[in-house]
Amino acid sequence: MRIAQVAPLYERVPPQLYGGTERVVSYLTEELVRLGHDVTLFASGDSRTQARLEACCPRALRLDPDCQDPLAPHVRMLGQVYQRAREFDILHCHTDYLGLPLSRGTPTPTVLTLHGRLDIPDIAPLYREYPAVALVSISDAQRLPLPAVNWAATVHHGLPPDLYAFQPRPTPSLLFLGRISPEKRPDSAIRVACRAGVPLRIAAKVDKTDRAYFETTIRPLLDHPLIEFLGEVDERQKRVLLGEALALLFPIDWPEPFGLVMIEALACGTPVIARRRGSVPEVLCEGTTGLLCETEDDMVEAVRCVATLERAACRREFEQRFTTRVMAQQYLEVYQQCLSLRVFAPHSQDEGASWPPTAVNGAGEQHHAG
Repeated sequence: MRIAQVAPLYERVPPQLYGGTERVVSYLTEELVRLGHDVTLFASGDSRTQARLEACCPRALRLDPDCQDPLAPHVRMLGQVYQRAREFDILHCHTDYLGLPLSRGTPTPTVLTLHGRLDIPDIAPLYREYPAVALVSISDAQRLPLPAVNWAATVHHGLPPDLYAFQPRPTPSLLFLGRISPEKRPDSAIRVACRAGVPLRIAAKVDKTDRAYFETTIRPLLDHPLIEFLGEVDERQKRVLLGEALALLFPIDWPEPFGLVMIEALACGTPVIARRRGSVPEVLCEGTTGLLCETEDDMVEAVRCVATLERAACRREFEQRFTTRVMAQQYLEVYQQCLSLRVFAPHSQDEGASWPPTAVNGAGEQHHAG
């Protein structure tokens, strides 16, 4: 199959440091290549891939000091993608709604994976305007704010099975990993660790938009002797930190669409202590791969008993549900459905036909789409 993977340009594929969407695009692209498909990756020029790379800007925009308008390179890239649409069987975009107007009248089917939060009133009418585009959610929870659009599938993220090594013997320390922001609640993680009397490592980047929150809310909490702030870390450091952790603290307070760090932890055998928000109950198995909480009191108690969870069970759950092979096979089912629609209704893209009434979800079961 000839597949175009269209990545955001904010980070390279895969990212050098923090970056969830571009990392998933990389894992999916490389797995599709391994499965024998002809894949073209539209991404920043500093990306690394076994697919055919179409460089749409010289380097990742987040780390490019010369970039003043990050939307302009994205619009240019999407114009190039759709100009070349007939070269591909499937256009798989990871660029939110930016390319939707270009999908109309294009004979090649578009698959659009939505990676962000969808509880924004302005976007619902927009997605309803494009019923021929196959929308993919990354969790069932993510799609709840948009029930009246044409969902094709839920496909959970997956990781290469050899990316993280199973670590059966952790150190007696906790980990907060990802990004410093109010919705991620690193302040809650710090208070929980201090109350439980367990050291906490914080490996997280601070975006410009969250700098004030970091300075006013987080920095005053970092002087506690149990807290070690590491800042943003690379992949090698992340693997070590996740494997050594007794548990990952994930005290989010927002509708998390997926939470890639949770399955990164499970790949190491590290259980997760998390608030019951967004995708969390969908990704974690209560009492097996994680402990689901509501309050900080709950999380303190979870820290005290998390060592009773079997780390080998966390790794088994990862291997069964969250590998790149599982993810790629589920996306291939979506692609095949798109191609079947085109075969039986070759003009459906031009006429605005809606997505088929049944589709495959992340568990491989049939269901009625949105």
